[in-house]
Amino acid sequence: MKHYGDRVEDLVITYIGGGSRGWAWTLMSDLARAKDLSGVVRLYDIDPQAAHVNEVIGNSIPHNFRYQAFDDLASSLKGSDFVVISILPGTFEEMASDVHCPEKYGIWQSVGDTTGPGGIIRALRTLPMFEVFGRAIRDNCPDAWVINYTNPMTLCVRTLYQVFPGIKAFGCCHEVFGSQALLGRVYGEAFGTEPAPRQEVKVNVLGVNHFTWITAASCRGQDLFPAYREFSGKLLSEPAKPIIRDEHFSYFASQDRVKSDTFLRYGCMGAAGDRHLAEFSRGAWYLKDPETAESWGFTLTPVSYRVEDRKKKLELSEEYFTGKQPFQFKETGEEGVDQMRALLGLGDMVTNVNLPNRGQIPNLPLDAVVETNAYFTGGKLQPVMAGNIPSTIYPQIANIVAIQECVADACRRRDLDAAFCGFVCDPLVTVTASDARRLFDEMVDNTAKYLTEYKR
Repeated sequence: MKHYGDRVEDLVITYIGGGSRGWAWTLMSDLARAKDLSGVVRLYDIDPQAAHVNEVIGNSIPHNFRYQAFDDLASSLKGSDFVVISILPGTFEEMASDVHCPEKYGIWQSVGDTTGPGGIIRALRTLPMFEVFGRAIRDNCPDAWVINYTNPMTLCVRTLYQVFPGIKAFGCCHEVFGSQALLGRVYGEAFGTEPAPRQEVKVNVLGVNHFTWITAASCRGQDLFPAYREFSGKLLSEPAKPIIRDEHFSYFASQDRVKSDTFLRYGCMGAAGDRHLAEFSRGAWYLKDPETAESWGFTLTPVSYRVEDRKKKLELSEEYFTGKQPFQFKETGEEGVDQMRALLGLGDMVTNVNLPNRGQIPNLPLDAVVETNAYFTGGKLQPVMAGNIPSTIYPQIANIVAIQECVADACRRRDLDAAFCGFVCDPLVTVTASDARRLFDEMVDNTAKYLTEYKR
C-alpha cells in the first residue's frame, strides 16, 4: 500500500465470501466510484467457481481495482490491508429450518438470522467458521482492518475478538440509516422544508445490532423528538395500510409502526427496521402470527423468497459473466468504502458500528459487542461515548446481551446444552420448557452436518 497524500495505491482487500451476488457486487459498485483508491481485491469463497465468476465480473468493470479469485484462505489473506467478511453460513435448507421450523410451535420470525430460535441456531453453525477466520487473519494479516457484514452480527464480531484479541474488527449495519432518513422526513414536515438528507440527522445510537436505539436526534440545530412524538401519535391513530402483494410489494418494507410504538412506549426510538425490532420483543406483541405482523405494517420474509431471489441473481450473474449484459452500477447507500477511506487518512467520519464495549455503554458488560457511533480517522477507530442504556429499555437489552454472551460461550465450548440455556430465555420462545427443548433438538438435527464438533 502506497500513500500519495490525496490517494492510496496498491491497496489489498480480501473478500471472504467473494462469490457473493449481493454484498460483493455492492463493494464493486462502491470501489468503482472511489477514484482515490486503487489496488487488488482478492476473492475467497468455499465455492471457487463463484469466486472465479466474480473475478471475471469485477475485471469487466472499468475502474482502479483488479479482482483475483483464490482457492486458499491463508493465501488470500497474506499481507491484506482490509478484510471484508460476508458469508451465508450453511445453505437455504438450513435457513428454512431456522425460520420455519419454530412455526410448528406457534413461534413466528420476520427475519430469523440474528435473534430468536433461528438466530441462535444460525450462530451455532456460524461461530466456528469465524474462529477459523479470526485465526487466519491473526496468522496472515494481523494489522488488517476487518469489516464484517455477516449475521448474527454481534456474535460474529464477538468471536473474532475472542480468537484474536488484537484484531481490528468492526461490524457494519445499515439499519440505522433508515431511521435517520425517516427523521429527515419528519424534519421536513415539521419545519416546512424538503426532507433533510439522512447525513444531516445527528443521532446518539446505543444497544446491540438490530436492537439499536436512538436516545437523542437533531437536525440543523433542532431537537427532533418532539416532532417525532407528534408524527408517531398520528401514525398510530390510524390502522396500518393494507399490504398488497402486487408488483410493488417488498418483503423488506414496513410502515414504521413498531418503531413509533416503541418510541411512545419507552421514550427512545428503535433505530432498526420494524422486522428486526419485532423479533427482540415478546412474541405476542408484534409476532403473535402473520396477521398480527401485517396489522403492524410489515410481513414475514419466507425463505422461499430468498431461494427465488438467488435464482434471479444467478441468472444475472451468468449474463454479467458472459458479457451478455454489462454490470449494473447502483447507488448502494453503504459506507464500507468510505470507512476504508477514513481509516486510510482520506477524510474523517462518524457512523454506527459494532465493537466490543470498552465503556461506550457503561451499564452493559465490558467486552460484549455493542452498537454505537464511532469516529473514523487516519489509522484509528474510536467508539463514541453513548451513555447508559435508559432504564425504560435496559431490562430488554440486558436480557439480550446475556443471551448472546451465553450462546457465544456455548459455541466456544461446543456445548449444545449450554446453548439451550440461552435459547429457552429468548423473548420469542414463549412455549413450555419441554416444547422448547423439542424445538431446539429438532432444529439442531436439521443443521447437524455443521455441528459435528458439538457435544450434548
